[in-house]
Amino acid sequence: MMGKICYFESPGKENTEKVIELVKERAAELGIRNFVVASVSGETALKLSESVEGNIVSITHHAGFREKGKLELEPEMEEKLTSRGVKVYAGSHALSGVGRGISNKFGGVTPVEVMAETLRMVSQGFKVCAEISIMAADAGLIPVDEEVIAIGGTAGGADTAVVLTPAHMNSVFDLRIHEIIAMPRP
Repeated sequence: MMGKICYFESPGKENTEKVIELVKERAAELGIRNFVVASVSGETALKLSESVEGNIVSITHHAGFREKGKLELEPEMEEKLTSRGVKVYAGSHALSGVGRGISNKFGGVTPVEVMAETLRMVSQGFKVCAEISIMAADAGLIPVDEEVIAIGGTAGGADTAVVLTPAHMNSVFDLRIHEIIAMPRP
């Protein structure tokens, strides 16, 4: 039996608790024990770790995303997450990375940025789910041969969750999105 999609009237962190509740339910139904979550501050990852068991990977912004040379995740929060068994990863964004630097310097757009904008046509969180799954797969933190649940959002918290089979950057078109658990209505 397929899961039912939960649509939120608007994007944002006010949906975080409901997303985590739905993820917990769907993970139990499908037997999924691998989760990847976008969590710049670590708060969403911490909440997830209090609700589900398994392999949880928290993806935060790379150093320099907001301020040159600085990570946004506070060391105290990273320690709290790792003490709960959460793997924390900060790395270059799979759907912008160096391409964004080229576009910023010379103008234009790269194919990867077109791909990101296409995914945003569904929602920002939908794009984030695909992106963090690629990042976690490339870091060897989640399997690429089984379904995982990816959780993303729009500017903070979580408003989107999907079941997908991840892929590495070099085989990105092997990524398969199987179902949407929750998302904001566009």
